[in-house]
Amino acid sequence: MKHRLARNFLLLLLYALPSLGFSQVKPNVLLIVSDDLGLQLSCYGDSHIQTPHIDALAAAGTRFKTAYITQSSCSPSRVSIFTGLFPHTHGHLGLAKKDNPPLKKEFHRYTLPALMKAAGYRTGIIGKLHVNPAAAFPFELNLNEKIGPQGAREVRLMAEAAGKFVSADPAKPFFLVMSYVDPHAPYPPQVAGLPEKLTLPSEVPPWPFQQVADDTTRKNAANYYNAVRRLDAGIGLLMEKLKAAGQYDNTLVIFLGDNGPPFARGKTTCYEAGLRTPFLLRWPGITKPGSVSDAFVSSVDILPTILDAAGISIPAHVQGRSLRKVAAGDNDGWRTTLAGEFHQHGEHPFFPRRALRDAHYQIIHNLLAGKATTYASVDGDPAPTVARLPVYDGTAAQKAMAMLPKPPEWELYDLDADPSEFHNLADDPAQAATLKRMQGLLLEWRQENQDPFLDPAVLAAKHTAVNGKPDSLTPTKSKSKD
Repeated sequence: MKHRLARNFLLLLLYALPSLGFSQVKPNVLLIVSDDLGLQLSCYGDSHIQTPHIDALAAAGTRFKTAYITQSSCSPSRVSIFTGLFPHTHGHLGLAKKDNPPLKKEFHRYTLPALMKAAGYRTGIIGKLHVNPAAAFPFELNLNEKIGPQGAREVRLMAEAAGKFVSADPAKPFFLVMSYVDPHAPYPPQVAGLPEKLTLPSEVPPWPFQQVADDTTRKNAANYYNAVRRLDAGIGLLMEKLKAAGQYDNTLVIFLGDNGPPFARGKTTCYEAGLRTPFLLRWPGITKPGSVSDAFVSSVDILPTILDAAGISIPAHVQGRSLRKVAAGDNDGWRTTLAGEFHQHGEHPFFPRRALRDAHYQIIHNLLAGKATTYASVDGDPAPTVARLPVYDGTAAQKAMAMLPKPPEWELYDLDADPSEFHNLADDPAQAATLKRMQGLLLEWRQENQDPFLDPAVLAAKHTAVNGKPDSLTPTKSKSKD
């Protein structure tokens, strides 16, 4: 009897340690990634949608106001999440297609699933992976979009699969990635009865970063919101499964989108609508319920944060930082700028960009301006075509759309006065000092992170290899399943 009482007391003490600030008990880790989700959530101030389950997750931990992914394109962004590296470093510059470069070999053993598995974690992914080579991401359970008739939009089936995984071996910690396809195009309005009530085109305004609307764009926007609401229902079901398995109290949860919404001037760009996504963190013993942080965070911070929580050494090459300090509310010494980039989406075109923002301004450097073109639209979004209608003549929206495929070398935006980034201030003499300051900060970031495209010869060789004839200005658009 004494031995049993002592053992029970020890178990209770071990499970209490995380709340006391100790790390002897390894936490479970649940990483939730939504495909093409921007800030279209009620907890981020979107008044045209209610997302109560995601809001509840935000209320249970820390909501970061300003978070960037590394590149507004699925595969490069996800590889950054799994490596803690920017695309220019990890090498996966475009989608996981045969003619696009994969993750560099030297980083294969440093991916999150590889590191967590080596540390004794059960590892699993339910939903979309879409990275090359898949063998460098050795999840023990891989239900990669094979969940049901509509894949990772079947949020009930995803929750059921997650429930089985998290309860399979309570004695061993888990690392589980829930990778939802919603709200990626083509946005079916309803899947398996979800959402129960549909958002109608008449209920949504034009996207702020486009300010262009017709019947098709409004229909797409409405069904995008329907997809987000289906995702929200799925998050509610997932949290129920986690609690039912008795794993909620010792599980670190991170939620984010892999890039911005798949509409022109969003996905595949370096504008805020492309790079900025929601970022929620619930870290038992560290985050305080209902906290909101002003700290600038990046998706490269995910790997070091998870390794820190699990008591695993962070590899020296990692370009992100653990969020432990800012998650606890201490921003002292944290970064004051936030960077993102772009290279390519499909096999071509290659159109590298670098972007950096501070509290008030964003700067974008289009490295091949005047030598190549980039995407005028994405996933079939008609907004650039609609903007050519006479009703938009002379408007800021029309000018912004016209600039999309062939932007100038430098773009500078005042995010306070112009959050939609319609008015490029790079040539404004009154902003010369600001432009120079932001150019200096961007150059400093590129040098610190060893950007290979600082070398004109490397940039020119990549341009020729991917785009063909140098100085080609062939208009393009992007429409894919990725």
